[in-house]
Amino acid sequence: MLASTPTALSNVLPTAPSSASSARASRHSQAAAAAQPAPPELHSAETARHALSVFFKIADKWGLSPGERQTLLGVSRTVFYRWQRQELNSGLDAATAERLSYVFRIYGALQVLLPAAAAADGWVKQANTAPLFGGQSALARMLGGQTGDLKDVADYLDAQRGGDFA
Repeated sequence: MLASTPTALSNVLPTAPSSASSARASRHSQAAAAAQPAPPELHSAETARHALSVFFKIADKWGLSPGERQTLLGVSRTVFYRWQRQELNSGLDAATAERLSYVFRIYGALQVLLPAAAAADGWVKQANTAPLFGGQSALARMLGGQTGDLKDVADYLDAQRGGDFA
């Protein structure tokens, strides 16, 4: 058992680096930071356009109607069609970003669980006997209109992958 006295702890703690090695480490970390590209601005219109572009590609693969796409995004018809034309002047609100994150999780989990593209893309529309779906498709559950419906499907798929990835 390790004693909790300062003397006993000093025997296991690393010693402080010398000022010369500390200065070298500082210069190295500054150079590394300068070489790294700046992280993307998560709330920018550009990031929103990219996220929506991915969403619309997934929706195409799943064969979703405009009304289904609008419901998954949780926005009005006017906003939906503006976004579909990539007309954004600002970033996405937190609720839409959350909805998109669940759609992306669902899509990603399906790619892992069902490596055949046709099977993965078709799964959302197939009747499902799992208790969560009650014989309906995952898409029917996702179209319930609540963010929690998307989360439930994402969590279900994560559990099928064998873990809690939420």
